[in-house]
Amino acid sequence: MLAQMTDNPTRRGYKSPLHCMTQTTPTRLWNDSADVDELAYSIENGAVGATCNPVIVLGMLKKDMAKSRARIEELMAELPAATEDQIGWKLVEELSIRAAKLLEPAFETTHGRDGRLSIQIDPRLYRNTEAMVENAVAFAALAPNMIVKIPATTAGVTAMEEATYRGVSINATVCFSLPQCIAVAESVERGLRRREAEGKEIASISPMCTIMVGRLDDWLKVVMDKQGISVDPGCLEWAGVAVFKKAYRIFRERGYRLRLLSAAFRNHMHWSEFIGADAVISPPCPWQKRFNASDVEVRPRIDEPVDPRLMDPLLTHFGDFRRAYAEDGIAIEDFDRFGPTVRTLRQFMAAVGGVDALVRDVMLPDLG
Repeated sequence: MLAQMTDNPTRRGYKSPLHCMTQTTPTRLWNDSADVDELAYSIENGAVGATCNPVIVLGMLKKDMAKSRARIEELMAELPAATEDQIGWKLVEELSIRAAKLLEPAFETTHGRDGRLSIQIDPRLYRNTEAMVENAVAFAALAPNMIVKIPATTAGVTAMEEATYRGVSINATVCFSLPQCIAVAESVERGLRRREAEGKEIASISPMCTIMVGRLDDWLKVVMDKQGISVDPGCLEWAGVAVFKKAYRIFRERGYRLRLLSAAFRNHMHWSEFIGADAVISPPCPWQKRFNASDVEVRPRIDEPVDPRLMDPLLTHFGDFRRAYAEDGIAIEDFDRFGPTVRTLRQFMAAVGGVDALVRDVMLPDLG
């Protein structure tokens, strides 16, 4: 684990450790929620971006049901023929637009590189390239500072090229492995080159690739239990870190024109080990408060390799880690069958169902 320090950065003229990171390194902070109160806290600590997806929206709607119910009833009156699903996605759009407004100053200051709201397309479309592209184009038009999340599935990788070609800033999601990251980067590069070949501008496009580092860790813990593997469980906390660091090194070597983003936080290494990278960390607000209350030293660690004593058990005992860590470990046609992909898509789809159910309870209340 990382050494602790008694001289917290807040005592050196910065508001918090995260603020220190954003002011002294190229590493940017985004908020893993579109909740405006949480985003306001995050912006105070240097955040220049935020995220919205069905899981986040469901939590936001449940947080203030009285307000949510009132808005759903208004939408029912405005859209009398709309289904529960259509009203649910209308809520997603409205919450995303509201959060995007708070990020406009950062968007203007950074000339579009940051200050973006990352909105996720309908996860149920993960096998349909054309439908994902159309969804992405529509979401990108909601506000000038939208970036659209497309899953790194077999069809999603193809959709990323076409969406990029159409001028959409994409953010790959449902991504856990080096093979997915490279496929995403190559797809985005193809889209950018197509635009350049036709004389179309690319300056306004700011693509990203999210690695859900904690969800890879989660999956390996499931594998450990299922297969009865006995290793120091602490090494599993470093799997996502190792993949991120290797992907970051390769991206720099090859000059890919998109940034990496760390998401799905499970420990402080998902922040502290990436400090110094020209990349983004996107923790939920509770994790940001946790980091800001810590004495973890704010210093660049992105180029420090993961200890071989932690890597050896991962590489020796976990085939899925070897697949995630090797450039050719997973074929593009197998992305949809990778364990973390299946688990995450199912969760995102369940959240869409949860939003639908919440709207349904307002549209057709149980009178029994």
